[in-house]
Amino acid sequence: MPTLKIQTNARIDAPVAEALIQRASTEIASLLGKPERYVMVIVEPVIAMSFGGETAPTAYLELKSLGLDEARTPEFSTALCTLMEVSIGVPQDRVYIEFSAPPRHMFGFDGRTF
Repeated sequence: MPTLKIQTNARIDAPVAEALIQRASTEIASLLGKPERYVMVIVEPVIAMSFGGETAPTAYLELKSLGLDEARTPEFSTALCTLMEVSIGVPQDRVYIEFSAPPRHMFGFDGRTF
């Protein structure tokens, strides 16, 4: 159930968004050691956003996963900030990431919970 939600004010066209989704899906599966068939990536481009009082390209990410290893969040942050910079040109110092590990019974899939 790993889910990565990307919200950004960066203007990205459809092929770039598709490439970002594919790359993020593969990277999240690899980082978390989970099958990619369970990874969901959501990209919400061109949202009105500011960071530090400026509307230059910025991004807000949410990474949720059952059993997310809190000790590895610095590693995840490095990988995701790099992904934003390389894929859509958002500087790493303009990215916020929220990590969360919901309890298994608080995440549903296929008519049941985990």
